This record gives sequence, C-alpha cells and structure tokens, in this order.
Amino acid sequence: MAHLIQQMAYVGEAPWHQLGNQLPAKQPIEVWAEKAGMNWDICETPVRYMAGQVGSLGSIMTFSEQKVLFRSDTKRPLSVVGGRYQVVQPRAVLEFYRDLTEVSGYELETAGVLKEGRKFWALARIGKEATLKGSDLVKGYLLLATSCDGTLATTATPTTIRVVCNNTLTMALDHATGAVKVPHSTAFDAQAVKQKLGVAVSHWDNFVHRVKALADRKVKDEEAARYFLKVLCRTDAKPDPAQRLQNERAMKRVEELYAGKGHGAELPSAKQTAWGLLNAVTEYVDHERRARSQDHRLDSAWFGVGATVKERALHEALQLIS
Repeated sequence: MAHLIQQMAYVGEAPWHQLGNQLPAKQPIEVWAEKAGMNWDICETPVRYMAGQVGSLGSIMTFSEQKVLFRSDTKRPLSVVGGRYQVVQPRAVLEFYRDLTEVSGYELETAGVLKEGRKFWALARIGKEATLKGSDLVKGYLLLATSCDGTLATTATPTTIRVVCNNTLTMALDHATGAVKVPHSTAFDAQAVKQKLGVAVSHWDNFVHRVKALADRKVKDEEAARYFLKVLCRTDAKPDPAQRLQNERAMKRVEELYAGKGHGAELPSAKQTAWGLLNAVTEYVDHERRARSQDHRLDSAWFGVGATVKERALHEALQLIS
C-alpha cells in the first residue's frame, strides 16, 4: 500500500514504522527543507480547457476564476482552487520556526510531506515539560501544518506528547483548541500568528495544573464506562450495524488499555484515574484505531476524525474535575 507520507525528516527515534530521514539535533532550516522533502514550490496556473467539436482539436480556453496548483519539481498537479486562494509554501512552514529555534529555544523534531505535497507539517519542542506521579513525563510542542487542497487551514497548534507512549494531545482548555488558524482566503502572516500563539503557549502552566488534577482524580468503574461511552459512541443518529460493531470494538479496546494493557497504564498517575481514561483514548486513536495505514492514522489523529475524538476525550475528562 502506498504511503501517505511522501517524505519526512526526524530527530531521535524513527516514528511511523521507520519512515523518514534521521537528522542530528539542531540542524539548520536549509537541511530540514532538503531532508523533509520541502525544498520545492507550489506553482499556479489558470484552469484551461479544450473547446471544440467532437473529433476536432478545438481551442484552448482559460477559466480565470480557478487555478491549478502544481509542484515546481515534478510538475505533478496538487489541486484546483479558487482564484483568490492564498498559497502557503512548504518552505514557509519551516521558516516559521527559524527565529523560534535560533532565539527562543525551540527544537524541530519532525517535518514532512503528506499526500504527494497536498499537506505538510513541522513539529517542534517548545522547551517545556512536566512530570506527573510515577515519572510520567509530558512535553510541550508546537505543530504547524497546512494544505494546498482546501482540506486544512494553515494551523498552529500547541500540542503535548506523553513520552511513555508517544500519545499526542492538543493543549486545549475551556472549549477552545488553543490553535491559531489562518484560512487560505487570507495571506499567512507568520509574525501575527506567533503573537496570537504567545497567549496560547502561555497556557502551559494552566494546562499542567489541569493534567495533574486529572492524575489525582480517582475514577470508579461506572464512571469509566460512562466516560468511554460519551467519547466513543456519541452520535446524533442511530448507528447502523457496522458502526455499532465498530463502536463496541473501540469500547472494548480502550477499556483494556485503561485496565492495564496501555503503555503507562500502571503508573500512579494513570491507574484508575481520569488521566488514565484520557490516555486510553489517545493511545487508541494514535496507535490502534482502524486505518488503511499508519500514515492515514497519523493524518486522522492530527487533522481529522481522530483529532476530534481526542478533543472530545479531553473535554469529557476535564468535566470530571470541574
């Protein structure tokens, strides 16, 4: 099966089934661009079509209200978008981190290209971390991602990773994702995004306070069952038999992860706690939820349905300590 990840680079251990080019720490942006497959441009041209009778060559016409986006290196088409669509270049995603890595102590950890260039990202450690009971380490990150096919606004998201299991979680509080989103109808202003992010990243201490409260909140079996039901089986309509079976399988697996089979499930911070409930869901979404490939699972966990499930899991967990 073809990988969604066309190319990527990383520091440390290889993620996602050993895909990508390993780099030493603290490499310059130029090296990241080359090794992560982000050293090309998105080009654009008006949509053109052939007008004529059947069997004749006809005339080449231009439809200026839409444009085709294509790669500068391979000339492969990426998408057809409206004429006002504002492109964000792959290199711009990496350049976003230049001053953050050179001055503010950030360290790039992964960057890469999905779907032949239709989506690309970079993830950097922000230099903040917290340790919960039992040496349960959580590190802070900043994820910047965008697309050129209309599926994702340019989005900067404060993110956390639980080291024991590599579970990812958006640093969301109080019904807000904490993310800064720039739609492709407007130009991407990196400095403006960083100014807005300054507020979101400053929420780290508040987030850690909530996480520690989750680790202190003991959970009864019936509370755990209700929690998983709300998170995994939420629907506005009666599910069909296939969906019901999928929900039942998901429920069974997250209950197993929570009960001791999950990475770090036996740590004091997670055993029979609200933090353990949350991480059972995030581990399931990030590493076990059914997907066509590991790459599709990553795409879902960061940008799609999986990300929505994790956001709901955090919201429901915070309800237990409110």
